Parts: sequence; C-alpha cells; structure tokens
Amino acid sequence: MKKILIRNLLAITLFGFFTQFSVAHHTNNMSAIKEMATALKEIANIVVSINHFPSDADKAALAKISGNEAYPQGIRDMATTVSNIEHAANDAGKAAMARIQASDQASASAKALAEMITNFNHMLNAEAKMTMAQLFP
Repeated sequence: MKKILIRNLLAITLFGFFTQFSVAHHTNNMSAIKEMATALKEIANIVVSINHFPSDADKAALAKISGNEAYPQGIRDMATTVSNIEHAANDAGKAAMARIQASDQASASAKALAEMITNFNHMLNAEAKMTMAQLFP
C-alpha cells in the first residue's frame, strides 16, 4: 500500500513538472509569435508612410528589426528591403520578396506585404493603403 502511494505521488509530481514546462514553452512560443506580428505591423506602417524613401527614424526602426536574429529571415529581409527603398525596391530586395511570396511557411499577410514592397513605386496608392490597414490593424 505504501509503495502504491509513493508511486502515485511521484507520478503526480512528475506530471505537474512536465505540465509546467509545457505551459512555459507554449507561453514562449506565443510571445515570439506576437513579437513577429508586431514587427510585421511596424514594417507595414513604415511602408504606408514612405514617400519616395524611408526617413532616418524609419531606417533606425528597420535596422533594429533586420538585426534581430530572433526574427525569421523573411521578416529581416523585409526590413532590409524597405530600408533600402529609393523610390522603389532594388533588385536584391525584389528577389527576397519573391522568395517570401513563394514560401509555404509565410503567412498570407506576410505575402501580401512582400507583394506591396515589390510593387512599391514612390508611394502606395490609396487602395494599397486601405489593404494594409485591413491586414495590419
């Protein structure tokens, strides 16, 4: 009887330990997802505000994103491409955006943002700005 009680207590203790570990891991994943969504929204807001090229403040914000190794390469590529816009994205940036659009792992909103960056010409038109506002409220 005593062995059964000890075994049950040990099982409950181990179960509780692994459950806590699992919840902590899940919380970390949710935090990372929220961080990436915030970065995408920040990039989108900058794209909407650009008139021919990003401001120095925009470039500083984009540099923080592109230099953050915690973000996936696609998000960092977007930030770099937007930072380098001079009236339009350069060829290297357009190639990076094409990779994002072709990726099975990129979200629909990330693909739409990549398309907007690819097609950027001096500034976004009113329709594109509305689409961005819907995708990144």
